[in-house]
Amino acid sequence: MPHKRNPITCERVAGLSRILRGNALAAMENIALWHERDITHSSVERVIFPDSTILLDYMMSLMIDVIKNLRVYPENMQINLEKGRGMVFSQGLLLQLIKKGLTREKAYKLIQEAAKKVWENGQVNLKTVVSRDTEILKHLKQEEIEEVFDYRYHTKNVKEIFKRLGIQ
Repeated sequence: MPHKRNPITCERVAGLSRILRGNALAAMENIALWHERDITHSSVERVIFPDSTILLDYMMSLMIDVIKNLRVYPENMQINLEKGRGMVFSQGLLLQLIKKGLTREKAYKLIQEAAKKVWENGQVNLKTVVSRDTEILKHLKQEEIEEVFDYRYHTKNVKEIFKRLGIQ
């Protein structure tokens, strides 16, 4: 796709990941016969161990370069997130209602009904619908709803992830 900046690199990593998964399957098949160590194990291991470690190192180098050179446009990301009208928070809302003692089925139904109102009314978002829903308000305070609809929950580990990648 011509509009993408690193299509070949990322596609190469995605394709090579299939080889790693295939090698992992070969390793898993070895486990069933560990009690009968013979050439069937070692012949596979002699290929998959060096190939997989070298391949993984190569793939990680490629992705580190992609991430180091990544251009991020926060304003565009925010616009794209808002196009979903808060639906990204439905799982967190479900979990919060379950923590409050609702069954998963009851919580799911409440959120599903709220989401339906959002889709039917093109102007409203999930947070607004939930904040006005008397049944949901029986279980959650407005502060708890605000907490669920906070994007920072989903990004709280970003600095740690970049730190692990060696990107500051």
